[in-house]
Amino acid sequence: MKKSFVLVAIVFLVLVLDQALKIWIKTNMYISEDSFLDWGWTPQWSRIQFIENDGMAFGMELGIPYGKLLLSLFRIVAVGFLIYFIRQLLKTKASMGLLICFSLILAGAIGNILDSAFYGLIFSESSNHVHNVAKIFPEGGGYSSFLHGKVVDMLYFPLYDGFYPDWFPFWGGERLEFFKPIFNIADVSISTGVISILVFQRSFFSAEPIGEQDESNEIVEVESPSESDNLIEEKNNPTETLNGDNNPLRE
Repeated sequence: MKKSFVLVAIVFLVLVLDQALKIWIKTNMYISEDSFLDWGWTPQWSRIQFIENDGMAFGMELGIPYGKLLLSLFRIVAVGFLIYFIRQLLKTKASMGLLICFSLILAGAIGNILDSAFYGLIFSESSNHVHNVAKIFPEGGGYSSFLHGKVVDMLYFPLYDGFYPDWFPFWGGERLEFFKPIFNIADVSISTGVISILVFQRSFFSAEPIGEQDESNEIVEVESPSESDNLIEEKNNPTETLNGDNNPLRE
C-alpha cells in the first residue's frame, strides 16, 4: 500500500471522528452542560463539557480586533503549507513515523478550520438554556458568517481539583485545577503529532532513507563476487602472477 493512501486515510479518520462528535455535541447539548454534573454517569476527572471558543487550541484566544478572521486565515495558509510539505517529504522518502505525525497535525488543523468556516452558516446559536440546543440548517440561517464560526470543545479532564498548600509561594491557598483546558479531537491530533515529533526527532531526522540503503546494498552485492573471483584466479594461476607486469621482481 502506498504511503500517500495511508496518510489520506489517517486524515480522513480523524476528521470523521472529530466532526461526528462535534455535530452530536452541538445538536444535543447546551452551553456548559456537563456529563458529571448534569448526567451523573461519568467520573469527575473525565467529563464531557460543552463550550465554544473563538480562538486557538484548548480555548485560547488572540484577544485583538479581527482576531477570529486572522486566525481562520492563518489556519488555511498553514494547511496549504502542510499539504505541500508532506508531499515534499513523500518525494524524499522520509520515515513513515514522521509522515504520520505531520498528517495528524494536518487533520487537526482542517478539523478546526471546518468549525470556523461553516458552523456559523449551518447551525443556529447554542445557548445556556437546557431546552434550547442548536439546530442544524435552521430556517433563518446560521448564527454567523463564513470564517466566523465558533470552535466546539468538549473533552475535559480535571485530574486534580483542589488547593495549593498555604506555604506555597505566590499561590498559597488558591485553587489548583489540573488539567483545566477543554479541547476536542482535532486538538488531540495536533498535540499528538507535535509531541511525537519532539520526542522521536532523532529517529525521524537522522535515519538514512530506505531507498539509499537499498542502493548501497546492491552495490556491495555486485562488487563482492568480482573481487572474490579475481582472488580465486590468482591462486589457480601463480605463474601468471609472477610473470605479470606488476611483479616487482621483474624490475
